[in-house]
Amino acid sequence: MNHLDFILDTKAVTEDGQIEGLAAGYGNIDAGGDVIVPGALARSLKGRTSVPMLMYHDQTRPAGIWTDFAESRDGLIVKGQISLSSRAGQEAHALVRDGAIGGLSIGYKTIREQVVGKTRQLLELALYEVSLVTIPMNERAVITSVKSLIEDGRLPTLPEFENFLREAGFSKSQATAIAGKGLAPLIRSESGSTPSDFLSALMAQIGA
Repeated sequence: MNHLDFILDTKAVTEDGQIEGLAAGYGNIDAGGDVIVPGALARSLKGRTSVPMLMYHDQTRPAGIWTDFAESRDGLIVKGQISLSSRAGQEAHALVRDGAIGGLSIGYKTIREQVVGKTRQLLELALYEVSLVTIPMNERAVITSVKSLIEDGRLPTLPEFENFLREAGFSKSQATAIAGKGLAPLIRSESGSTPSDFLSALMAQIGA
């Protein structure tokens, strides 16, 4: 499954858990050179009355459902209901209201595409879910995420760092591999490595 991230306006959630946001932007080329063509999600959404709302693309943490889908000039607008009766939903609602969650990220499979120049145009996508994510992250934003830990003078744990990478859109296997190469050696090291050494290793691993 692939992921694409978009900014969520924190004002787009109500006290009773109704939420609205841009789930897929049209015409904007992302860092990987992909662009969603208008209508790319139309067939996947035809006849559907709901799409899962997850936390961080984690299928074990459903936070609600998306029930309304409308295409605008900017992209696909989704509306849904956060499940305030579930632990994940309560957490999601609080984090969105506080501004700690600031992005939507779609989980999809590419059905049809074409390459124009250096750009891959996504012509048809199968939409699996729309997740709430901390921020619409990319590889460089992972560095920003771990800086708060580094400023406290400690390294993130392996699970913490793998979670950062999963939010960034890496697969589970990729996150495990990067964490293993960039962080695990520092944790095992007895040479007095510091958090700043980890940041340098991270930047080298992801090409920042």
